Amino acid sequence: MKGNWQQQLCPRALGALAMSYPDKEMSSNLTKRLHALPASIVHDVMRAQGLGQMVLPPTIRPIAPGSKLTGPAFTVSGRAVQDYDAHETLLAWTAMLSRVPAGHVLVMQPNDNSVAHMGELSAEALTLRGVLGAIIDGGCRDVDRINAVGLPVFCRYFTPLDVVGRWLPVAFGEPVTIGDWTIATCDFVVADTDGICIVPREHAAATAAAGEAAMSAENLVRTAILAGVDPETAYRRHGKF
Repeated sequence: MKGNWQQQLCPRALGALAMSYPDKEMSSNLTKRLHALPASIVHDVMRAQGLGQMVLPPTIRPIAPGSKLTGPAFTVSGRAVQDYDAHETLLAWTAMLSRVPAGHVLVMQPNDNSVAHMGELSAEALTLRGVLGAIIDGGCRDVDRINAVGLPVFCRYFTPLDVVGRWLPVAFGEPVTIGDWTIATCDFVVADTDGICIVPREHAAATAAAGEAAMSAENLVRTAILAGVDPETAYRRHGKF
């Protein structure tokens, strides 16, 4: 099947291609602050703030043990195709890689359960462009070589099947739904071995501040327990466990 992949992008998606976090200094500062927090702490403070349990499905796992990934999202969605022109699919794929802004995390909903949506050359390209990592509700290949590159990648499965003739991106910068949650471009992600939290952009600063306070309280509890204080007493004293 032949076709122009650009004609398949909706007008709103075409208008969102250059979208990124509007204040780069603020984005970088929030990324650093949130990166210092475990996903578990971020979950706890968001629950306390009444934001709900904005956690992606536990089937999306880091491909390298101990990976940590934090930053504002740049969202991409796509769809499976059959017998599509190989050249067109590769044009679409490389164009997608070129549109992920530096200082962001690629967050992809491929709407596909068959092919790999990240590989070694793609990881190299994203790394050189200053992209922080990728979270994909789909597959990955070249896993060992991606880990050698050092790009943090979270995905659901591994497969040698590539996108050629089988998959196309259809929207950039548009909200995507993964599991129970919708992620918008410029929402923040905090991902580690425990899982992936989504922090709405408008709540990122408050979540970072609350997380820092929670970490301080948890350190006091840890110090007390290591000094022999009873766990209940430590909890009553510091209000954290």
